[in-house]
This record gives sequence, structure tokens and C-alpha cells, in this order.
Amino acid sequence: MDARGMFAGACAMLALALPGCAQTGQPAQADAARQRVVFQVSDGDPGKWNLALNNARNVQQDVGAKNVDIEIVAYGPGIGMLKKNSAVSQRIDEATMSGMKVVACENTMHAQKLSKADMLEGIGYVPAGVVEIMKKQQEGWAYVRP
Repeated sequence: MDARGMFAGACAMLALALPGCAQTGQPAQADAARQRVVFQVSDGDPGKWNLALNNARNVQQDVGAKNVDIEIVAYGPGIGMLKKNSAVSQRIDEATMSGMKVVACENTMHAQKLSKADMLEGIGYVPAGVVEIMKKQQEGWAYVRP
């Protein structure tokens, strides 16, 4: 294989390794200016929730709230902290008011017999939390699990 063939192969591998950059259809500069991060919270521990919320707030402060999209996805035991009067309900309200998107997995809600009336105001819903995280990663979002 000549140098051109090796270069073409390396470029193809790079495009596959960076699907968020290769498939957005937008200039790389636009992607660099707007950061995107999805947080997974599947633990029912208020300490883990506080850690995730602290991490998300730090991201907003470090890169600027207008420069980042933040989504926190809760499923499994983590969904309990999205219920009204949870130990972290005030912090979640603050997060949503600051522009963060906090979503509950409807599969988990169904399994735990929870309705939207049981949940905090201001949160969103996704059919499946794990699938939501997978989609975000395929779209090039950074992934964090505190």
C-alpha cells in the first residue's frame, strides 16, 4: 500500500472513530463552540445525585451555561430522586431553572408504578433511559457517570 492509500485509510478510520464530528453536517467550529454532555444517574443515593448535579453545575460554570447542553438521565433506582419531596428535589429544580434538562425513564416509571403526577415539575421524560444515553453518545455527546 502506498502513502496515499495509507492516508485515505487513516482518514476513514478517523471518521468512524469520531461519528459525532463526521456526521453532524455542521462545521467543526460550530461543534467546538457548543459543548454537549449527558449524565447518567441510576443510583438512588442522594450523594450520587448531588455529585452529578455538582459536576453539571461545574461544567456550566467552566464553559458558560450558554455554551453547553446538559442532560441528566435518571433510570432504575435513580428515578426515586425525581419524585416530589425527594432529598434532592430543590437541587433538581435549581438545575432545570439553570437550563439543564433532567429526564426520567418511562420504562422505570412503569415498572415502579409511578405516574407523572408523582414526579417533580419541570423534568422531562424519555421512553427508555439507556436508549436515550445511547442516542446522545451516537450524536457525539460526552458521557459522564458520577
